[in-house]
Amino acid sequence: MNYDFDQLIDRRNTGAIKCDFNLRTFGREDILPLWVADMDFQAPKAVVEALVNRAQHGIYGYSCGMESYDQAIINWMQTRHSWEIQRDWITFSPGVVPALNELVRSLTKPEEKILLQSPVYPPFFRAIQNHGREVVNSKLRFENGRYTMDFVDLEEKFASGVKMMILCNPHNPVGRVWEREELERLGQLCLAYDILVISDEIHGDLIYEGYHHIPFASLSSELAERSIVCTAPSKTFNLAGLQTSNLIIPNVKYRQLFQASLSLTGIHNPNVFGITALEAAYQHGGDWLEQLMKYLKVNVEFLSSYLNRELPQIQVIQPEGTYLIWLDFRALGMEPKALQEFLVHKAGVGLNAGYLFGSGGEGFERLNLGCPRSVLEEGLQRIKTAVMGL
Repeated sequence: MNYDFDQLIDRRNTGAIKCDFNLRTFGREDILPLWVADMDFQAPKAVVEALVNRAQHGIYGYSCGMESYDQAIINWMQTRHSWEIQRDWITFSPGVVPALNELVRSLTKPEEKILLQSPVYPPFFRAIQNHGREVVNSKLRFENGRYTMDFVDLEEKFASGVKMMILCNPHNPVGRVWEREELERLGQLCLAYDILVISDEIHGDLIYEGYHHIPFASLSSELAERSIVCTAPSKTFNLAGLQTSNLIIPNVKYRQLFQASLSLTGIHNPNVFGITALEAAYQHGGDWLEQLMKYLKVNVEFLSSYLNRELPQIQVIQPEGTYLIWLDFRALGMEPKALQEFLVHKAGVGLNAGYLFGSGGEGFERLNLGCPRSVLEEGLQRIKTAVMGL
């Protein structure tokens, strides 16, 4: 079937963080929200129908993923990413961010060093700092409008005693889909310095034509034993509110340590609707995803064309994956916090402030174009009006 991603759906008064908490988040109600990483599109019809059918059963008791749940994940990884995983590698978590916190707590010790690559998703920093570990940053290199890993710096940092690395693959917010050569070079360093890699691959299905996502643990059996891959259907199919994610942990020691730590929190099983949605999405959502990526690609092209024509001061970092776009506002010459204030109170748009993503994020903003094109166009027009008024 054909999906209408141009359809405007009113999300107000649904408890949506993106729409119902503007005053708390930005200090004013009347902004156009283009920030938090969920989309303004309905989930695939098969998912909606599966949830409705399950709701009509009328009994919502304690639940657990059955064999069909695990098999849906196994099949998706094989079909989409050519990665053959085993059922006992799969471990549930209510979200990737809770999982990151538990992984840090269960697999490292206080004051140990954990590396990340900024600018990067802010909860990575908090997952490290929350548990008394030391953040070590290997800043991404930005040259000719594209980000790359700094392998010389990485090796220096690894040699300083780093125990764990949190990898973002694809990278949020800069939109890189790391290539096999890059990942293999990183993997060689991690093996040489005995680094455990936590690979956040929650955006791994949202890949633009011409690029290919490679699960880090699929590179070799050696790296599979030294890595944990975090996955979820939430970004792919717009299911974040169902709080269902999964970790792929080939190493039995790490798996047992993580599961033991998670059990201390009282978290054990996915909720009944998360189970239902995951199975339906992975079994029947492929066509919806293909149509989504074509729509997002045109949104990226529309954004780039608009800014090139109307606001050449603002540069688009061309994404290879995700619906999150990294915009370079540095030519406006504003201090980072002043830039955010300008966008909120002069343009009336809510983006994610770049400085919150760590070193290298100053002067940038993250825009979510997982929305109907008319919404994106309105946001750009608001920004243009504000910039023209400077």
